[in-house]
Amino acid sequence: MQARRGTPRVLAVARGDEPADLLIKGGRVFVPGTREWVATDLAIVDGVIAGWGPRDAAQVIDVAGAALTAGFIDPHMHLESTKLWVDEFVRTVMPHGTTAVAADPHEIANVFGVDGVVALADAARDLPFTFGIYASSCVPASPFESPAAELDHAKLVELLEHHGAIGIAEVMDFPGVIRGDAEVLAKIAAAGHRRVDGHAPGIRGRALDAYLAAGVESDHECTDADEADEKRRKGMWIFIREGSASRNLADLIPSVLAHGTDRVCLCTDDREPDTLLHDGHMNDCVRLAVAAGLPVEEALVLATANPADYHRFDRLGWLAPGYQADVLCFDDLATFEPARVWQAGRLVAVDGQILPGVVPAASAPEWMFHSVHLDELPGPAAFEFAEPSGGKARVIGVESGSLSTRNLVVDLTDSAQDVARIAAVERHRNTGRIGVGYVAGFGLARGAIASTVAHDAHNCMVVGTRDPTGPAEMAAAVARLVELGGGQVAMLDGHVIGEVRLPIGGLMSDKDAVETAREVKELADVVSTRLGLTLDAPFMQLSFLGLTVIPELRMTDRGLLDVSTFSIVDVAAG
Repeated sequence: MQARRGTPRVLAVARGDEPADLLIKGGRVFVPGTREWVATDLAIVDGVIAGWGPRDAAQVIDVAGAALTAGFIDPHMHLESTKLWVDEFVRTVMPHGTTAVAADPHEIANVFGVDGVVALADAARDLPFTFGIYASSCVPASPFESPAAELDHAKLVELLEHHGAIGIAEVMDFPGVIRGDAEVLAKIAAAGHRRVDGHAPGIRGRALDAYLAAGVESDHECTDADEADEKRRKGMWIFIREGSASRNLADLIPSVLAHGTDRVCLCTDDREPDTLLHDGHMNDCVRLAVAAGLPVEEALVLATANPADYHRFDRLGWLAPGYQADVLCFDDLATFEPARVWQAGRLVAVDGQILPGVVPAASAPEWMFHSVHLDELPGPAAFEFAEPSGGKARVIGVESGSLSTRNLVVDLTDSAQDVARIAAVERHRNTGRIGVGYVAGFGLARGAIASTVAHDAHNCMVVGTRDPTGPAEMAAAVARLVELGGGQVAMLDGHVIGEVRLPIGGLMSDKDAVETAREVKELADVVSTRLGLTLDAPFMQLSFLGLTVIPELRMTDRGLLDVSTFSIVDVAAG
């Protein structure tokens, strides 16, 4: 982001020598540094706040005592998880008050490499929004993943030096960092003076010391306050995550209540389109933080000034002279739904609706619509495998509200156990590799579900019943993904009963947010009512079961991975 500095015209308005473009009159301005609400006017010119107090202006808007804050900033998110292309994402979140994000495009990078990141950055360039795009360090996330592309440290340098990346995105290969892997350390070193984001679930003690000593600066994977406290004591920034599937805010706010707001931000990480439309974006995080006991002023700091400071978003996060005029106007602060939103001094949203023509169309290039490569479709036999002779198997244990899984040992002869088949099908290079195993926690009673959204390699993940019908349903589900060019599907008796088409890289829709959210909601409803799934956000959970850097068990196209030992293990347990 280019720093905005005082031009002669801005200074003239600041002095009162020339009229402002806009005067927002009669508001109560939030000051992050002192936690005060100051009754004053805001004079805006050329997209910049020129000064506080009365000024002549071409346009005067009296907000009659409304609360005014800086635009919200999401310090860690993945655009791809919203299933929306860049322009539609902006149309969706800006009415909720988000005017800037730090995006890690490692999902699209795993599918298309540098070209995918550049395409995303190009689409974002002319939008009325601040996109800080990071260079993705985890392509692949670990040696056990099979993406379509790889980004070594030289390609990260290319993104940083030639394509405007603002830092190194979350370093997910924490075992590689801790043991001092040369390539991983080279990626961190490529950041130079820029930020290095982290990903360190459950890392404590000496392992954390090594991770931090390598140069990693932040973490969004904390799940309890003790872990957050240790990381904060050691100088790490903590991003408190509240996504669609992984929701850690209630557990981590006690750290803020006990130790203050230093080096803490709120973030969304991964949010589905229906969550964005119905609950909101960063404004929802602020609302939930206040509901958890945090004073309003402290919660606002975590969504404005702190993320701006961390990412060095120059002149964002405050409503102060010389800062960009990203202004949220709240008639009722209790709802945290802004009545009006200005971005760089331009009114962009009113009463939760984006104004017509504010966000120009920025379509994805045509080549991003061809990313599922399975010349030979796997048949039912690919998903059939003999149960362990002793009856006991290693099973991936999934729980609602958490991305971590448990390493379960289950007696498969017990028919009461909630165990299903799971498979990962390589979809990028026609290798034919398929990893198979078991998963518990979905509550799947019949049929199958499948997805090409599968962090981070984004191969096809499919879950089917353990009974004899499961393999055929799984094969049919994968075949439908190929027909769609990517997406998420539910199958029953060999027929599609619900689907979300995601043709852009197999990750994002080319439809608007309302239509995409409708498809997501209808798919969630049908898998609950017709397939018996009981797990919250089952497709979001499924999408993470191939991510090889979150404990404890994961399924890859190479087989079942034990993250604690970082090794492929047998499904049979003894």
